[in-house]
Amino acid sequence: MLYQITDWDDAYANGAHIPHADTYVPRWTEAAAAFRAAHPPQDLGRGHLFLPEGDLRGLMVFIHGGYWMRFDPTLWSHLAGGALAEGWACVLPGYPLAPEARIADMTRIVAEQIAEAAGRIAGPIALTGHSAGGHLAARMICPGVLPETVAARVTACVPISPLTDLRPLMRTAMNDTLRLDAAEAASESPALLEPRMGIPVTTWVGGAERPEFIRHARLLADAWAGLGAATECVIDPGRHHFDVIEGLADPASPLMRRLLGYSG
Repeated sequence: MLYQITDWDDAYANGAHIPHADTYVPRWTEAAAAFRAAHPPQDLGRGHLFLPEGDLRGLMVFIHGGYWMRFDPTLWSHLAGGALAEGWACVLPGYPLAPEARIADMTRIVAEQIAEAAGRIAGPIALTGHSAGGHLAARMICPGVLPETVAARVTACVPISPLTDLRPLMRTAMNDTLRLDAAEAASESPALLEPRMGIPVTTWVGGAERPEFIRHARLLADAWAGLGAATECVIDPGRHHFDVIEGLADPASPLMRRLLGYSG
């Protein structure tokens, strides 16, 4: 069957296609607040750093989504639960949002916060992020983004429902806020860039997501495989854009085991 987009805004509209979508943000807010009460984070300025009890095994990074226009790390604290249960610290970077900031600025600021957290936490670094955060997670392993000493410690990158080619977003109403032009869309699209070699990359996307998100996930895995990287695209059956991240809270989930290196 031919695939052609005729409504660009609907192609990237998640909530309109998820039952009871309006219940997710209140649930996340409550779960995140309860998690912070039980696990007070260290302050990173814009972001939060959660530490497990006992010896540290490494640093997991989760970068939040919201189409680079919405939300902050406080909504997602509970997603550090899987990492902490496995003895990993977890940093949730914050970043300025559009229209005040360009996506290139967000890339730089997220990299700075990861570097700051890496200066506090020794060991391997596992990168993940969701949606726009998945885009930023992928950008972190493009050469020249993270400091070399930090990039050398990255053992896995798992962009979840990532946006990997920003050029289609220029056709949406969101671009009134994002202000993407052709040059920035090209320079900030991971699928149009090269990854650092030696880092396994797994794009992870829900099987019930909008077709565009599945296409973006496959695109990055395919493009980077063609450059010599070890990649896989995992389509999580039945998961949609809002619940595909729930595995991050569960240390035994396939998502967490892939991220922390406990499976192939």
